[in-house]
Amino acid sequence: MSHGIKRRYLYFAILLIAGVLLTLLPFKGNANNEIIYVVPLEETVEKGLSAFLERSIELAEQDKASAIIFEINTPGGAVDAAGEIGRLLTSTKIKTISFINKDALSAGAFISLNTDEIYMVPGSTMGAAAVIDQQGNAADQKAQSYWLSAMKGAAEQNGRDPQYALAMADAEVDIPEYGAPSGKLLTLTADQALEVGYSEGTVSSLDELIDKLGYSNAEIRAVDESFAEKIARFITHPVVIPILLSVGSLGLVLELYSPGFGIPGFMGLSALLLFFYGHLVAGLAGYETIILFVVGIGLLILELFLPGGIAGILGAVAILGSLFLATDNVVHMGVSLLIAIGISILASILMVKVFGKKMKIFKKLILTDSTSTESGYVSNLNRTDLIGLEGCTVTALRPSGTVLIKDERIDVVSEGAFIQKGALVRIVKVEGSRIVVREIKNLDKRNQEEK
Repeated sequence: MSHGIKRRYLYFAILLIAGVLLTLLPFKGNANNEIIYVVPLEETVEKGLSAFLERSIELAEQDKASAIIFEINTPGGAVDAAGEIGRLLTSTKIKTISFINKDALSAGAFISLNTDEIYMVPGSTMGAAAVIDQQGNAADQKAQSYWLSAMKGAAEQNGRDPQYALAMADAEVDIPEYGAPSGKLLTLTADQALEVGYSEGTVSSLDELIDKLGYSNAEIRAVDESFAEKIARFITHPVVIPILLSVGSLGLVLELYSPGFGIPGFMGLSALLLFFYGHLVAGLAGYETIILFVVGIGLLILELFLPGGIAGILGAVAILGSLFLATDNVVHMGVSLLIAIGISILASILMVKVFGKKMKIFKKLILTDSTSTESGYVSNLNRTDLIGLEGCTVTALRPSGTVLIKDERIDVVSEGAFIQKGALVRIVKVEGSRIVVREIKNLDKRNQEEK
């Protein structure tokens, strides 16, 4: 073998070994081998958002990320969802950073306080975190006490002065130097938050924040909501839940009065299935709740064939139970159900009374045929031809009994007086099936008195 051929084999062997070594060496996407996750936290805080953030944190933990930056812009939302998100943030070992890119109000302020660091853009705000109910009124003392403790704990765990967190949630806390005298909730600007230690810095953009944190060479991974998570967030919104339940209950009620299965039933079932789908994606409901709901519907259908009420009652209980199992806020679900039932009753009355005779779609639901005598409907034969005829009582009248008139036995009543058997009577009034008689001697006496 010539030296040239040997040299070629040597080169090939070297290249092969180098290739194998390169494949065995760990790949580094950046010089520091760091991964940073950026997660949006926008719009209303509800259970769907909690499920999305839980998935994002799990991904970051699986990839051993160095930090998670939450880009926050929210007007607030449900207290229970905020509390759950706060627990997610404090339970992870990954460094958490709030990047308030506009507003972190109410529940958004609480979530921000649960992160390790807070940065804000110029013109952004954080605060106004009082608890209010669905009617916009202040919450009861129990809920208020819980929320104040939660805000205080969130501030203290990261070395922040809890007095400002309390002022955000309680208007009675007096901090006039930052525009929050007694009677007004505290809302901090970016400069004020930096001054009181509620912010680690003010940056103009996400890129500037990444540079400031020293993650310029890190791999940035942005997490976006999936389509299913967006649907879940919309469906689990506190305002949308009673709407879905109202559409569902109204559709099923209208379907009971219409033949076959039509548009009302389809709309009702679709609304309820959307309700369960959103809560299933959000992690609030399991398949057992859907099974219980289907069993309830089946029992209601069975009630149509087995009247008696037992199957219907069990079906209603199963459906209500499935709805309560699909939520972790029993009070909110109870209020939503009351709203749905009220709207269904009012809408049913409105459609039947106002629109029933005008809209063709409701003519199938309403009985419009007349059952008058002129239309040929007769409930009892009206024997007006008997008035003035005389007969003999077959039984004593107390005040009802039987008389014999022209060989016909007729059930009659007296005017209230007792008439003996065998007495002569005359028919004086006929009202449908009610035939009134009067004893003849009493009748003659009355006629003489009138003369």
